[in-house]
Amino acid sequence: MLPDEAGALPPLELRLAGIVRASASLMAALRAARGVGLASWCIGAGAVRSAVWDALHGYTAPSRVDDVDLVYFELPAQPGRDAALERALCLALPGVAWEVTNQATVHEWFRDALQMQVEPLLSLEAGVATWPEYATCVGVTLNADDGIGVLAPHGLEDLFALRLRHNPARADAATYRQRLGSKRFTERWPLVTAA
Repeated sequence: MLPDEAGALPPLELRLAGIVRASASLMAALRAARGVGLASWCIGAGAVRSAVWDALHGYTAPSRVDDVDLVYFELPAQPGRDAALERALCLALPGVAWEVTNQATVHEWFRDALQMQVEPLLSLEAGVATWPEYATCVGVTLNADDGIGVLAPHGLEDLFALRLRHNPARADAATYRQRLGSKRFTERWPLVTAA
């Protein structure tokens, strides 16, 4: 989301920025990510969702995050670039399991791994907008001036309402149901409701 004409973030974006700033691990990841010099990037999905839901549940210790998703958009796509970025990030911030994905190549993964033909994504925002749950379609970035940028193509209402709803843009209903079971969202965060 963009600041308004006065330069202020809307209320939910401001709240998200505050939660991000209060998370030492997320801020360290953002600094490392900014350090690799990508033009269009964000950290999103589980790392952001978990930080918000932990805060809304009053948890004092952060929930375990399987990996930190750094997504970016870069054309032309360079073979091996994701792996090189992961190596650089592991050197900058050891101990973090990074998953780096150029959103410009996601259609190739769908073709090769799932034998599905999908249209190529045209921007970082378009990629984030396709993630399986609306509450997870959120990314944050650390600007050069240390401001927190928020990318939330479907808004932040589901995230802050602790509401899980299926985003059918790319994930089918079976994939969504499988994720509900494997991620144990409502066990980990009992105030979360899933549709």
